[in-house]
Amino acid sequence: MITKEVNEWIKKVEKGNYSSWDIMEEFAKFSKQLTKEEFTQITKRLKEHIHH
Repeated sequence: MITKEVNEWIKKVEKGNYSSWDIMEEFAKFSKQLTKEEFTQITKRLKEHIHH
């Protein structure tokens, strides 16, 4: 299950509220706790956002 923290990170990324460095730094804080399925869900959601 994707946590509130991760959902907030995704929303900030989608809105462009992060620098590239901040995106990666924040992702590193929670990435080790993600399951493969959660990582896939996040990747899919961000890819959809980028292509629109």
